[in-house]
Amino acid sequence: MSAKDAPPPLPEPLLVEVADSHTHLDMQSGTVEEALVKAAAVGVTTVVQVGCDVKGSQWAAETAAAHANVHAAVALHPNEAPRIVLGDPDGWSRQGAREGGGDAALDDALAEIDRLAALPYVRGVGETGLDFFRTGPDGIAAQERSFRAHIEIAKRHNKALVIHDREAHADVLRVLDEEGAPERTVFHCYSGDAAMAEICAAKGYYMSFAGNVTFKNAQPLRDALAVAPLELVLVETDAPFLTPAPFRGRPNAPYLIPVTVRAMAQVRGIGENELAEAIAVNTARAFDY
Repeated sequence: MSAKDAPPPLPEPLLVEVADSHTHLDMQSGTVEEALVKAAAVGVTTVVQVGCDVKGSQWAAETAAAHANVHAAVALHPNEAPRIVLGDPDGWSRQGAREGGGDAALDDALAEIDRLAALPYVRGVGETGLDFFRTGPDGIAAQERSFRAHIEIAKRHNKALVIHDREAHADVLRVLDEEGAPERTVFHCYSGDAAMAEICAAKGYYMSFAGNVTFKNAQPLRDALAVAPLELVLVETDAPFLTPAPFRGRPNAPYLIPVTVRAMAQVRGIGENELAEAIAVNTARAFDY
């Protein structure tokens, strides 16, 4: 194993326990138990395990059922919806090459997300939203139809809505306005600027910051964090992605949350304990646990 692939060392533990509001344990090496033990050792005692497709959402629900400190969110990722409808000849997702199944296949997948969303240990519907980074115009219609369906599911089951927004800020905000956002809406891996943070704050949307808030080129994210109301701020890993500096490029995991919390506290000009206390309360409120 090269140094680049080696897991970063355990950070100093946080003195106030926090939650990782968005992680993908199914994409990380090692067992769920190992990940939870490592995280708890540094004060990260709760995780929200997020599904991106039908199989991943079923796994998230099963994992949350088996572990008291794991909560599940279930959804079809924005990039999954066009693959279901139009097919995925390259097999870019983890399911290999697929034929398109049209709108009927999307309806079937959404029905399973709806079934999972009713389960008590499923606390969120997501990650859903819009992603214009990888999707052409033909896929955007499928994404938006899926997003609207997820909003409806979240509201009917009174679950948090977890949003994936990549290069689609205006359209995500438009669809939320048109459909009416659920009472608890979380922008996962918040990627907007300070002006958008003001809009989210006015609407009561939670903003969850990931390890990329530590990246050199991420000043707009830090500006957004600086103006976000403290009671709407969450922290996440999005592991195995977005490992915080100085470990960028190496595998991420929930135990690295303290690195991001400390960077966020510096941006806010407050102590890490004060920030951790706010994050702990906010995450429990957002996901209703």
